[in-house]
Parts: sequence; C-alpha cells; structure tokens
Amino acid sequence: MDHTFGSNPIPSGNVSKTEVLTVKPLRSLAPIFPSPPDPSAPPSSQYASIPPTGPFPPGATPFFPFFAMSDPQKPGQQWAYPIPSPVPLNSFKTPVSASGNGDIGTSRRGTSTTRNRVDDDGNSLSDSFENGFERNMETGSEVNEQTRVARRKVRAKSGIPVSTADIAIDEVVNNMIKAFNLVEINTFHQANSNKELVDRVLIVFNLLRRKITQIDEKHVVPGVAKRPDLRAGNICMTKGVRANTVKRIGPVPGVEIGDIFFFRMEMCLAGVHAPSMAGIDYMGVKVAGEDDPLAVSIVSSGGYDDEGDDGDVLIYSGQGGVQRKDKQQSDQQLVRGNLALEKSLHKANEVRVIRGLKDFASPTGKVYVYDGLYKIHESWIDKGKSGCNIFKYKLVRVVGQREAFTLWKSIQQWKDGAVSRPGVILPDLTSGAESLPVCLVNDVDGEKGPAYFTYSPTLKYAKPFPSTKPSVENCNCCTGGCQANSHCPCVQRNEGQIPYTSLGVLLSHNSLIQECGSMCICPVNCRNRISQAGLKMRLEVFKTKNKGWGLRSWDPIRSGSFICEYAGVVISEKGIDSDDNYIFDATRTFEPLETRPTDEPVKFPFPLVISARKEGNVSRFMNHSCSPNVYWQPVIRENQDESYFHVAFFAIKHIPPMQELTFNYGLVSADKAGARGKKCLCGESNCKGVFY
Repeated sequence: MDHTFGSNPIPSGNVSKTEVLTVKPLRSLAPIFPSPPDPSAPPSSQYASIPPTGPFPPGATPFFPFFAMSDPQKPGQQWAYPIPSPVPLNSFKTPVSASGNGDIGTSRRGTSTTRNRVDDDGNSLSDSFENGFERNMETGSEVNEQTRVARRKVRAKSGIPVSTADIAIDEVVNNMIKAFNLVEINTFHQANSNKELVDRVLIVFNLLRRKITQIDEKHVVPGVAKRPDLRAGNICMTKGVRANTVKRIGPVPGVEIGDIFFFRMEMCLAGVHAPSMAGIDYMGVKVAGEDDPLAVSIVSSGGYDDEGDDGDVLIYSGQGGVQRKDKQQSDQQLVRGNLALEKSLHKANEVRVIRGLKDFASPTGKVYVYDGLYKIHESWIDKGKSGCNIFKYKLVRVVGQREAFTLWKSIQQWKDGAVSRPGVILPDLTSGAESLPVCLVNDVDGEKGPAYFTYSPTLKYAKPFPSTKPSVENCNCCTGGCQANSHCPCVQRNEGQIPYTSLGVLLSHNSLIQECGSMCICPVNCRNRISQAGLKMRLEVFKTKNKGWGLRSWDPIRSGSFICEYAGVVISEKGIDSDDNYIFDATRTFEPLETRPTDEPVKFPFPLVISARKEGNVSRFMNHSCSPNVYWQPVIRENQDESYFHVAFFAIKHIPPMQELTFNYGLVSADKAGARGKKCLCGESNCKGVFY
C-alpha cells in the first residue's frame, strides 16, 4: 500500500515505519492545501490532504514553511487570489491519483509498455520515478542526486575511489553554473523571472543533460536505466538553477506563447507547469473566505480521450479512473485535479494550456507547445472507451493572443500541400540541390527576391589545408557506422566519443569536431557525419521588415541540433572585399556558448575565410543578433595529409517554428580595427548598436 502523504488518506492503526520510510519522500512537487473535510459534505469533496495550519491528525506535524503563510504586510491574514502562491514549486509532491491525463508518477503508468522505450537521446525510459535520474534495475530503488552525494562521502571516508563519471559531472555542473551566472540568483528575480533568466536556466539544463549523456555513454553502469533529463533536472533543482519559483495563475514571466519544450522537466524548471509527470497542475487559493484548489495549467499530450484538433477549443479529459497494475478501469472521481478544474470553471480563472505534439525527429518523442491562456466554459460526465465515467472539460482560448498551436496546424498543411504558403516567390530556392526544399517568401513588400547567386550546398576549396596530424588514419572498421567506445581512429580523435547523438544533437561544445572524411568506409548516415548529411528540417528564406532577407524554420529545432553549414568559396584573408556582405571570417573573436575556466574558444588551426556572395547556401541569409539562438562549431574532415575545415551551425536553445535564426557575427581582431561597423537592428535588450 502506498502511504505517500497527500495521495491516500492517512491509515489508521499500526503502521510499519519501515514501509513508510521506503516510500519516496514528498520532495519535488508543490502540494495542495485545501480546507479540512466537512463531515456533512458529499464524499466527492473530501480531501486526502491536510491544510498547512491544521488540524493535524495524531502523529502529524506542521510543514515548515507552510505553517505560517500570512502576508507580512497584514498580520493574521491569508494571501488570496490573484496573489501568487507562496508555495515554492516542486518543494513537495503534488497529490496525484492512480493515473490521469498525463499522470505517470507513482502510478507506474504503462510499466509494461515503457520498459523498452527510449528517450530522445536513445536512453532507456522508466516512468516509475518522477524526480530521480537513475533506477537500479536489480533492486528497483531510485538513485537520485542526494543519494549519489551521500554515497560519494561514504566512499571517500572508507577509501573507496569515487566514480570518475561522478567527478566529471560535478566539475561540469560547477563550471557551467558559474559560466551562466547562476551561482547566486536574486531571490525576487528567481521568483518572478524574465526571458533572459528562463533562457539561461534551460540552456544550462540542456547542456548538462547532453554532457551527462556523453559521460554515461563512456562510463556504462550495468543494470542502471539512464535518464539524463531527470538527472540534469534533479541537479538543477538541487543547485537552485530554476526560474519562476512561485506558483501563479495566469502568464508566467519569461515564458512566451509558442515556446517549446522537449522534456517535461524543462516546464518544471521554467515554472510553467510544476509537476514533472502529472497533466494537471493546481494550487490552493483563498477566495471569499474559503480555500479552493484552482487549476493553473494542464498538459494535453494526446494520451487520453482529449479532442484538441480545434485551435481555439480543447475538450480535456479528467484524471484518474485507471489502476495500471491490472489494467482495471473505474469511474473518475471529483477530487484533486478534477476538482481544481471544476472550481476553475466556476471561478473563471485563466488556465495555461500546453499541448504535446509528435516530434517529427523522434519516433517516440514529443514536443510540448505552450499555447497560451484558456478558460473553462463547461464540464460534464461522459462514458469513456472502457465504459466508465470520465470528466470532460471544455476549454476556450482567450482571444487576442498570438498564434501557437494554430500556426503548427497551418505549417502541417503547407507540408502536406493542402494549403499554399502565403507569399511564396519560389517553392524551392535550392532547385533540388538540397534533399528538402527551401521556399523563398515575401509577405512584406513587392521585392521579388535577393540578388542572384548560385546555390551550392557545400563548401568549395581551391586546395585543402595541410593535415593537423601527419598521415591521418581513416576508419576502415565501421562499415555500419562509427560506434562510441570503439577503437575506431575517427572516434579516438574525438577523445574516444562520437560528438553527436543519433538524432544529430551536439554533445561536445567549444571543441574541435573531428568528423569522418571521404576516405572512411562508414556510410553517409554514420553518426560521425552529421554535418555532411545536408538539411534535416524545412527552412524558408523570408523578407524581414527592416533587415533584408532572413532565415527561419517550419520545424521545431531542439537545443544542440545541427541546422546547416556555412557554404561558399574558401578565400584568403587578403581576398576579403569590404563590400562583400556574405563573408564568414573564422579568425574573428566569437563569444563561446560554454565558457571554460582557462581555455580560449576553440578555433581552426589555420585561418578560414568563406565568401558566399556569388555562391552559397541558406546560411548566407542568417542575420546577426547580439542575443542569437544559433552558434557555430569548427568541424574538420581529414584524409591522410589533407584537412578540410567546415563551419557548422547548431541551435543554442529550442527554437519554435517560424522564429528567425540568427548568430553573432563576431568581433574583428585588433589589427583590423579599421573595419566599418553596421547598425545593428536585432532589437535585443543587450544590443550593442553595431556589428561588423
């Protein structure tokens, strides 16, 4: 029996203390503190939880700091809606039913079907633990960050060597938090964040998640299922790397409509949806003298009988009614999240809606889209597919908000050819040179297109650079593709690891990427040839309002994904024309994505300058920004005594569809200080006013 406080009534009689202690603590998700149960009320309104001020059953004690939650400005009075809840997000576990709309948590939802599933990076999924990052497959126990830290201390005292993987991750975490100025965040700023802080938190989470993926691949632990996303999220929580720590009704500062998330933990860290698994998030508020649970956000991910094809109306199914161990169905009850949705119907408060959509790049993955604010207009009881009663809630989107889910629907129609993309000048700017078409669009003015150039998907050399290592050995061992932890020479040149995941997400940052060369026998889809495989997403070149032509994507782009390379013609530094606006000069100074304590940003061994004025690809249309969402990495492909340098672009953070792709053009060196600057129109808060 699960005696987790808040999910079942406190049992009477003798209780095994050992049994209680083995249940995972209410550690991470925000609790709901409704009023004490009224004996005269119907059973559906009885709560299985205790308010922070009591009364407390025998043996129960108040939770600090929730025992005294009065407004310091008004002694003796309770905070009331719409003031944000003083309950920190994820400080305790939100009570959840056996299962529900999006609930996975302690219900062990789909245990039989998820055992062999993998996440977006190819790691085994286990939904049995919400906030742990590993599960011991022999004992079933959770291995979380606190457990790992305690284990290291015990090992250190007993003389047992600490895992090199643990040490590596500790160093990465500490350096990363310092680099992104997240060591000591202002408490008020953390409770009420802005876009800049939310972005920093999520960038650190994703950098850390990918680094853990790479370290785990190198240090395999038998019998342990890896969840780098949960582990990275747990570390971020422990270190205080999070934003919007106060739960609230309505908009979340720094989270914009249309923002995307590829992991539930990201929504948790950003403060947009507190439960890392449950589909309904709610909070207790005091309205008209009584405490009510009100819904603050929901996730509709398509796992239940939701009807969400309408862009402005969502029919949402309630939670509960399923016992996953024996698959028996039962009627849903008007408790917890269902009751919160019902209360929100009568209070007419706004509810944040996140829609979970299929991720085109991952057969098992989802992308979560924040679709803005909705209001619940009606509720009813319906018969589900199992024949049991389920609650239905009709949510209608608040008018006047920017497009999000409806934009995704429009893009899908463009892809399917059901509807033409408005403003198209050319359906394929590449004339078939790329595996995916790149349309040319102008819905701003009458200009018919950019100045003529020849489209070339690759970089052209007059002659290659000399090899960085004499007589480079190419891989002749990987006919099916290079494998991590192998003795393949191409893998060994990358410190024994392949720098990409199978989805083409970059794992190493600020390092020289050594890809397989043309002499290697591995296939074109080898995991170590990501930048050679061409475009993997639908891009469009579009006319901006004030910056000429720009580049954006129809598809969502996950953090670290390869976008394209800078194609053109390699020229000498002396051959740079001051009137050439399509120059990529790798000798410039670029701010690294991930600063290191002592190392300088990695550059090519030899100066590389590319001109794309007469010949190039889509990258020539990427505009400058002082706060970019794209960065570049140096890539080398070597063959015996020849080196071919390439510039590959990757996403700094998740990029929603139709958001302009930009990178920082860098600063000219001191000996070129006479270069003429151009007025910067990026519009970012940190804009320097000029770029070169």
